[in-house]
Amino acid sequence: MTTATHHEETLGFQTEVKQLLHLMIHSLYSNREIFLRELISNAADACDKLRYAALDNDALYEGDSELRIEIEHDAEAGTVTVRDNGIGMSRDEVISNLGTIARSGTAEFLKQLSGEQQKDARLIGQFGVGFYSGFIVADEVTVRTRKAGSDKASGVEWRSKGEGEFTVADIEREAHGTEIVLHLKPDAKEFADDFRLRSLVRKYSDHIEVPVRMPRVEKARDEEGKEIEGSETVTWETVNEATALWSRPKGEISDDEYKAFYKHVAHDFSDPLTWSHNKVEGKLEYTSLLYVPGRAPFDLYERDGARGVKLYVQRVFIMDDAEQFLPLYLRFIKGVLDTRDLSLNVSRELLQQDPKVEKIKSALTKRALDMLKKLAKDKEAYQTFWNTFGSVLKEGPAEDFANREKIAGLLRFSTTHTDSATQDQSLADYVSRMPEGQQKIYYIVADGFNAAKSSPHLEIFRKKGIEVLLLHDRIDEWLMSHLHEYDGKAFVDVAKGELDLGEIEGEEEKKAQEETAKAKEDLVKRVKEALGDQVQAVKVTHRLTDSPACVVLPEHEMGFQMRRIMEAAGQKVPEVKPILELNPEHPLVVRLEQTEGEGFTDLAHVLLDQAIIAEGGHLDDPAVYVKRLNALLSA
Repeated sequence: MTTATHHEETLGFQTEVKQLLHLMIHSLYSNREIFLRELISNAADACDKLRYAALDNDALYEGDSELRIEIEHDAEAGTVTVRDNGIGMSRDEVISNLGTIARSGTAEFLKQLSGEQQKDARLIGQFGVGFYSGFIVADEVTVRTRKAGSDKASGVEWRSKGEGEFTVADIEREAHGTEIVLHLKPDAKEFADDFRLRSLVRKYSDHIEVPVRMPRVEKARDEEGKEIEGSETVTWETVNEATALWSRPKGEISDDEYKAFYKHVAHDFSDPLTWSHNKVEGKLEYTSLLYVPGRAPFDLYERDGARGVKLYVQRVFIMDDAEQFLPLYLRFIKGVLDTRDLSLNVSRELLQQDPKVEKIKSALTKRALDMLKKLAKDKEAYQTFWNTFGSVLKEGPAEDFANREKIAGLLRFSTTHTDSATQDQSLADYVSRMPEGQQKIYYIVADGFNAAKSSPHLEIFRKKGIEVLLLHDRIDEWLMSHLHEYDGKAFVDVAKGELDLGEIEGEEEKKAQEETAKAKEDLVKRVKEALGDQVQAVKVTHRLTDSPACVVLPEHEMGFQMRRIMEAAGQKVPEVKPILELNPEHPLVVRLEQTEGEGFTDLAHVLLDQAIIAEGGHLDDPAVYVKRLNALLSA
């Protein structure tokens, strides 16, 4: 309780505070409700300070060591009161803390204020001016406080309308700690509501370790169940959890507790596949608790959808979906980051400019990738993950150059080893099966699994028992344009450029191929003349065993699959002429060589069109192809 004030004086705010208040009220916070978060945070700090000071002097508790924050409201009077039994303030501290910004370089700081909301917000965030946020919702603020361990007559009352001055007076105050009374503005009366205040405490301060309590008024009832007037009893109940799960030692947290917390963080009903809880101390101090979900959210493929971790600063909730701490290809990761190294007033814009954020992001990315590597030891669980999030992880090599090798190790593919559409083979599996003499990793990209599996380009590889990755996701060609090697072995698209099997082919084979090419020079020349500018070149090939012909693209040309995706999206792509490769031992090619005149031209065109169709391509004039094919069949 307070008594009459005395030794009252009115003082002017420091010029800088006037500027700050104006900025606070008019442009800093777009979200008014966070005033409560700021005041609770300050109250929790005051409790933490008393707890620390009382380690040396237990008498500071004054017989009341149960630290707490209390919130009351009066709808009729239009007030909200936030009270704590923390360290409190002396008269000098009140004037210093609530009237000035006692920092060196304050004037320099204010010179940098530009009127640009984003830039100013960043600077103000560095100054920790949470108390002044009360003026966003209040047209007058009253503070009553007394320093723990001081005489009861040394209480202080501070009052201000937040305009240019404040009044300080001495009061008698029974309790130590601080009480802040907000006289709400007419358009902020919504906050003088029990349900609204409780929901804000749960939203922003659930994991503050100090209990945040609110009164619950109950009335006795008579035999008929009617409330008895004047029988009100007030009980104080804790609204927040008052424990931050991630701040507890790992050994004390059960798997069930981790799973329950995941459901709270991710708003998910199913259990996570795995999680990683980590505390870092040193230059940067933070705790992270990251989860891999078991199922995908509906907006996973919307790159602008909600993603990121919940950000806390010293166990105070700052924002949901802080996407700045993980790269986009890990957007499925959920969890919590709690750090001491960022300001409580941090905003999304500020995070993009803070160098500490980049360091934390780099560390969390490595932790997330390590967590996936560990999960990969459980084949069944990892397959569940891959089936759900694999195509998102494939965005990684393009986005995260530094971790390209790590991400490559986490990728899974269909291959000719299993001939199954299920992507369950790792690059490490592939390399372990490579025959002696194989120096490269071979792959093919197609629109679907069957098109990849049945491609003519695989014929020589199947004959020689060389495994080929079968890539059939829409993103695969883009992925391979950024993934150049794994374990020191280059990737080679079997449908592009010259086929070089390296040491797998013996000298005799290579010599025989050269002799065949020389013997068929005349045929190659005739076919090129018949097809004209429809092809870039014609060659004889050794890559085919069952098919008469195939089309190949130059080594660095955009692949057929990517071209079709871009065309479907309305993008213009430069025209590219394929290279037609002929299998000299195939009966149709032998027949072609023996044919003259119009029949030769028709058969050459049919071979080209068939090769394009086998590649999953589309013919410019299918009717002409059918006409030519019918003519040949009926000849």
